[in-house]
Amino acid sequence: MRVLLIDDHALFRFGLQELLERRGIEVVAAVGDSNAGLEQVAATRPDVVLLDMRMPGLDGLKLLRLLRAAHQTMPIAMLTTSAEERDVIESLQSGAQGYLLKDMEPDALIAALGEIVQGHTVVAPELTGILARAVRGDSSPAPVASGGAADLTPREHEIFCHLAEGQSNKAIARALGISEGTVKLHVKAILRKLEVHSRVEAAVIAVERGLCERRSCRR
Repeated sequence: MRVLLIDDHALFRFGLQELLERRGIEVVAAVGDSNAGLEQVAATRPDVVLLDMRMPGLDGLKLLRLLRAAHQTMPIAMLTTSAEERDVIESLQSGAQGYLLKDMEPDALIAALGEIVQGHTVVAPELTGILARAVRGDSSPAPVASGGAADLTPREHEIFCHLAEGQSNKAIARALGISEGTVKLHVKAILRKLEVHSRVEAAVIAVERGLCERRSCRR
Protein backbone atom coordinates (compact mmCIF):
# COMPACT_ATOMS: atom_id res chain seq x y z
CA MET A 1 0.00 0.00 0.00
CA ARG A 2 1.38 3.42 -1.03
CA VAL A 3 0.16 6.34 1.09
CA LEU A 4 0.42 10.10 0.57
CA LEU A 5 0.12 12.06 3.81
CA ILE A 6 -0.97 15.72 3.75
CA ASP A 7 -1.01 17.44 7.16
CA ASP A 8 0.31 20.80 8.30
CA HIS A 9 1.28 19.63 11.80
CA ALA A 10 4.88 18.52 11.42
CA LEU A 11 5.13 16.44 14.59
CA PHE A 12 1.96 14.52 13.80
CA ARG A 13 2.97 14.10 10.16
CA PHE A 14 6.41 12.71 10.93
CA GLY A 15 5.08 10.53 13.73
CA LEU A 16 2.39 9.03 11.52
CA GLN A 17 4.85 8.47 8.70
CA GLU A 18 7.11 6.53 11.07
CA LEU A 19 4.17 4.52 12.38
CA LEU A 20 2.99 3.55 8.88
CA GLU A 21 6.46 2.63 7.70
CA ARG A 22 7.01 0.42 10.76
CA ARG A 23 3.87 -1.45 9.71
CA GLY A 24 5.31 -2.06 6.24
CA ILE A 25 3.31 0.67 4.52
CA GLU A 26 5.14 2.84 1.99
CA VAL A 27 4.67 6.59 2.54
CA VAL A 28 5.40 8.04 -0.92
CA ALA A 29 5.44 11.59 0.49
CA ALA A 30 4.48 13.47 3.66
CA VAL A 31 3.82 17.15 2.99
CA GLY A 32 2.54 20.06 5.03
CA ASP A 33 0.25 22.05 2.73
CA SER A 34 -2.34 21.61 0.02
CA ASN A 35 -0.25 23.00 -2.86
CA ALA A 36 2.51 20.49 -2.18
CA GLY A 37 -0.19 17.85 -1.84
CA LEU A 38 -1.56 18.61 -5.30
CA GLU A 39 1.91 18.24 -6.78
CA GLN A 40 2.59 14.98 -4.98
CA VAL A 41 -0.73 13.42 -5.99
CA ALA A 42 0.19 13.94 -9.63
CA ALA A 43 3.81 12.87 -9.16
CA THR A 44 3.40 9.79 -6.99
CA ARG A 45 -0.04 8.38 -7.85
CA PRO A 46 -0.60 6.92 -4.35
CA ASP A 47 -3.00 4.11 -3.52
CA VAL A 48 -4.64 6.32 -0.89
CA VAL A 49 -4.36 9.91 0.33
CA LEU A 50 -4.61 10.74 4.03
CA LEU A 51 -5.75 14.35 4.19
CA ASP A 52 -6.03 16.71 7.16
CA MET A 53 -9.23 18.74 7.35
CA ARG A 54 -7.91 21.94 8.96
CA MET A 55 -4.95 23.52 7.16
CA PRO A 56 -4.04 27.17 6.54
CA GLY A 57 -4.74 28.52 3.10
CA LEU A 58 -6.42 25.83 1.05
CA ASP A 59 -8.06 23.52 3.60
CA GLY A 60 -8.52 19.78 3.27
CA LEU A 61 -12.13 19.87 2.11
CA LYS A 62 -11.33 22.34 -0.68
CA LEU A 63 -8.34 20.24 -1.72
CA LEU A 64 -10.54 17.15 -1.80
CA ARG A 65 -12.95 18.89 -4.15
CA LEU A 66 -10.10 20.11 -6.37
CA LEU A 67 -8.71 16.60 -6.67
CA ARG A 68 -12.09 15.18 -7.60
CA ALA A 69 -12.67 17.99 -10.10
CA ALA A 70 -9.30 17.10 -11.64
CA HIS A 71 -10.53 13.49 -12.02
CA GLN A 72 -8.14 12.11 -9.44
CA THR A 73 -9.92 8.90 -8.53
CA MET A 74 -7.69 7.31 -5.90
CA PRO A 75 -9.28 6.83 -2.47
CA ILE A 76 -9.00 9.87 -0.19
CA ALA A 77 -9.56 9.67 3.55
CA MET A 78 -9.90 12.66 5.83
CA LEU A 79 -7.78 12.26 8.97
CA THR A 80 -8.84 14.94 11.41
CA THR A 81 -9.76 15.95 14.94
CA SER A 82 -13.13 17.30 13.81
CA ALA A 83 -16.20 15.29 14.77
CA GLU A 84 -18.57 17.98 13.49
CA GLU A 85 -21.57 16.66 11.57
CA ARG A 86 -21.15 19.18 8.75
CA ASP A 87 -17.53 18.18 8.17
CA VAL A 88 -18.38 14.47 8.05
CA ILE A 89 -21.29 14.86 5.64
CA GLU A 90 -19.58 17.39 3.36
CA SER A 91 -16.45 15.25 3.13
CA LEU A 92 -18.39 12.13 2.12
CA GLN A 93 -20.54 14.08 -0.32
CA SER A 94 -17.40 15.62 -1.85
CA GLY A 95 -15.87 12.24 -2.61
CA ALA A 96 -13.97 11.10 0.47
CA GLN A 97 -13.90 7.34 0.96
CA GLY A 98 -13.02 7.67 4.61
CA TYR A 99 -13.47 9.95 7.60
CA LEU A 100 -11.04 8.98 10.36
CA LEU A 101 -10.08 10.61 13.65
CA LYS A 102 -6.52 11.35 14.72
CA ASP A 103 -6.97 9.78 18.14
CA MET A 104 -7.91 6.34 16.79
CA GLU A 105 -5.79 3.34 17.69
CA PRO A 106 -2.97 2.52 15.23
CA ASP A 107 -4.35 -0.95 14.47
CA ALA A 108 -7.76 0.56 13.71
CA LEU A 109 -6.17 3.10 11.37
CA ILE A 110 -4.24 0.42 9.49
CA ALA A 111 -7.36 -1.72 9.18
CA ALA A 112 -9.38 1.26 7.94
CA LEU A 113 -6.78 2.05 5.28
CA GLY A 114 -6.93 -1.52 4.06
CA GLU A 115 -10.72 -1.33 3.75
CA ILE A 116 -10.56 2.01 1.95
CA VAL A 117 -7.99 0.77 -0.58
CA GLN A 118 -10.28 -2.18 -1.28
CA GLY A 119 -13.03 0.23 -2.29
CA HIS A 120 -15.05 0.48 0.92
CA THR A 121 -16.15 3.67 2.62
CA VAL A 122 -15.02 3.82 6.25
CA VAL A 123 -16.16 6.23 8.95
CA ALA A 124 -14.71 6.19 12.46
CA PRO A 125 -17.10 4.05 14.53
CA GLU A 126 -17.86 6.84 17.00
CA LEU A 127 -19.11 9.00 14.12
CA THR A 128 -21.73 6.65 12.66
CA GLY A 129 -24.33 8.32 14.86
CA ILE A 130 -23.76 11.53 12.91
CA LEU A 131 -25.11 9.87 9.78
CA ALA A 132 -28.10 8.70 11.79
CA ARG A 133 -28.79 12.23 13.06
CA ALA A 134 -28.47 13.60 9.53
CA VAL A 135 -31.09 11.14 8.33
CA ARG A 136 -33.45 11.86 11.23
CA GLY A 137 -33.05 15.62 10.80
CA ASP A 138 -33.88 15.63 7.10
CA SER A 139 -37.39 17.07 6.97
CA SER A 140 -37.37 18.14 3.33
CA PRO A 141 -39.46 16.18 0.84
CA ALA A 142 -37.60 13.19 -0.51
CA PRO A 143 -36.64 13.53 -4.15
CA VAL A 144 -37.50 10.84 -6.63
CA ALA A 145 -35.04 8.03 -6.10
CA SER A 146 -32.84 6.99 -8.97
CA GLY A 147 -30.79 3.93 -9.71
CA GLY A 148 -30.82 1.01 -7.29
CA ALA A 149 -32.77 2.84 -4.58
CA ALA A 150 -35.84 2.83 -6.80
CA ASP A 151 -35.68 -0.96 -6.95
CA LEU A 152 -36.00 -1.47 -3.20
CA THR A 153 -39.17 -3.20 -2.04
CA PRO A 154 -41.23 -1.47 0.66
CA ARG A 155 -39.77 -3.79 3.31
CA GLU A 156 -36.22 -3.23 2.00
CA HIS A 157 -36.76 0.52 2.08
CA GLU A 158 -37.99 0.29 5.66
CA ILE A 159 -34.91 -1.68 6.68
CA PHE A 160 -32.72 0.67 4.62
CA CYS A 161 -33.89 3.62 6.72
CA HIS A 162 -33.24 1.81 9.98
CA LEU A 163 -29.82 0.81 8.65
CA ALA A 164 -29.11 4.42 7.68
CA GLU A 165 -29.74 5.43 11.30
CA GLY A 166 -26.86 3.19 12.35
CA GLN A 167 -29.00 0.42 13.83
CA SER A 168 -27.64 -3.12 14.07
CA ASN A 169 -29.36 -6.11 12.46
CA LYS A 170 -30.51 -7.20 15.92
CA ALA A 171 -32.04 -3.81 16.67
CA ILE A 172 -33.78 -3.68 13.28
CA ALA A 173 -35.18 -7.18 13.80
CA ARG A 174 -36.53 -6.19 17.22
CA ALA A 175 -38.08 -2.97 15.87
CA LEU A 176 -39.81 -4.68 12.95
CA GLY A 177 -40.74 -7.94 14.66
CA ILE A 178 -38.81 -10.16 12.27
CA SER A 179 -35.85 -12.50 12.67
CA GLU A 180 -32.26 -11.29 12.57
CA GLY A 181 -31.60 -13.77 9.77
CA THR A 182 -34.34 -12.16 7.68
CA VAL A 183 -32.82 -8.74 8.28
CA LYS A 184 -29.42 -10.02 7.13
CA LEU A 185 -30.93 -11.28 3.88
CA HIS A 186 -32.66 -7.95 3.27
CA VAL A 187 -29.48 -5.97 4.04
CA LYS A 188 -27.55 -8.11 1.57
CA ALA A 189 -30.18 -7.42 -1.10
CA ILE A 190 -30.16 -3.68 -0.29
CA LEU A 191 -26.38 -3.39 -0.66
CA ARG A 192 -26.51 -5.33 -3.93
CA LYS A 193 -29.25 -3.12 -5.40
CA LEU A 194 -27.49 0.07 -4.32
CA GLU A 195 -24.19 -1.31 -5.69
CA VAL A 196 -22.31 -0.54 -2.48
CA HIS A 197 -20.17 -2.68 -0.20
CA SER A 198 -20.97 -1.43 3.28
CA ARG A 199 -23.74 -0.14 5.52
CA VAL A 200 -21.93 3.21 5.82
CA GLU A 201 -22.04 3.68 2.04
CA ALA A 202 -25.77 2.92 2.10
CA ALA A 203 -26.27 5.48 4.87
CA VAL A 204 -24.42 8.10 2.82
CA ILE A 205 -26.79 7.47 -0.11
CA ALA A 206 -29.77 7.92 2.22
CA VAL A 207 -28.41 11.26 3.42
CA GLU A 208 -27.32 12.56 0.02
CA ARG A 209 -30.64 11.75 -1.69
CA GLY A 210 -32.94 12.50 1.22
CA LEU A 211 -34.50 9.06 0.91
CA CYS A 212 -35.51 8.58 4.53
CA GLU A 213 -37.74 11.07 6.26
CA ARG A 214 -38.16 10.36 9.91
CA ARG A 215 -41.83 9.41 9.53
CA SER A 216 -40.98 6.81 6.90
CA CYS A 217 -38.39 5.18 9.18
CA ARG A 218 -40.85 4.56 12.05
CA ARG A 219 -43.74 2.18 12.23
